[in-house]
Amino acid sequence: MRAIAAAVAALAPIAWTTPARAQAPVEARAHERLVRTEPRGAIRSFVGPGGRPVELLVPDGAPRREVVDVVIHFHGAAWLPQQASDGRAVVAVVNLGAGSGVYHRAYAEPEAFDSLLASVAAEVSAVAGRAVRTRRVTLTAFSAGHGAVRVILREPRHFARVDAVLLLDGMHTSYVPEGTPLAAGGTLDSTNLAAFAEFARAAMRGGKRFLVTHSEIVPGTYASTTETADWLLREPGLRRTPRPRRGPRGMRQLSEVRAGRFHVIGYAGNTAPDHIDHFHAMPELLARVLRR
Repeated sequence: MRAIAAAVAALAPIAWTTPARAQAPVEARAHERLVRTEPRGAIRSFVGPGGRPVELLVPDGAPRREVVDVVIHFHGAAWLPQQASDGRAVVAVVNLGAGSGVYHRAYAEPEAFDSLLASVAAEVSAVAGRAVRTRRVTLTAFSAGHGAVRVILREPRHFARVDAVLLLDGMHTSYVPEGTPLAAGGTLDSTNLAAFAEFARAAMRGGKRFLVTHSEIVPGTYASTTETADWLLREPGLRRTPRPRRGPRGMRQLSEVRAGRFHVIGYAGNTAPDHIDHFHAMPELLARVLRR
């Protein structure tokens, strides 16, 4: 596990919590990675909630429009979600540090998300030289970044404002009692999952788009992304369908669930590189939620 922790630490700002019990690797395979390319557009930066810089890409063509779509990504190197969008939207990337709590706290007050959206619109307008409004808003998060998404969706007007959500192997919650896994008689703390359940129901009705991916990693002291996905599926009575196939970057897909515009995909792997695969699969996965 030391090797896993070291590998992920080298990919900062991605954070990792070592499981309480070591897991045997599911399989050994090559982990394909995206090759970074120069973005086509203007790069801007401004100080966002939490006092950290928000990195913004205004793609070529966006300044000529009166309204633009926006992707706001939480956690991970900025170039990757900027590249994943492929010019289809303005992309703002927020990195606040390790753990979902820091993201949750930064956006706990509704005004924080208001400020973020207003700053994005102001920066795009500055590039265009005239007023530009934001239209569709997509929230994406890798790993710990889901903490921002869950608290943003708790505010009803922000829930209404967000069109789509993509969670990349990062929907976690605590056990109740704390640190007691399901196998030992614990249950999931649904407090941090309730907003996601509501968004899933809206996506099933067709009003939103919601895509969740998960690995087979078992953190040990808090709920895995598999366990939270299972909980999310149980709420509306959905069942997984075995769907083995090759995924983006050589990932091995195991299962899939579709209900309206709500979509859950399970992938093999319980190591740090398997976790990071989800981030590098963002171009293909983001395309699904940006589809109109």
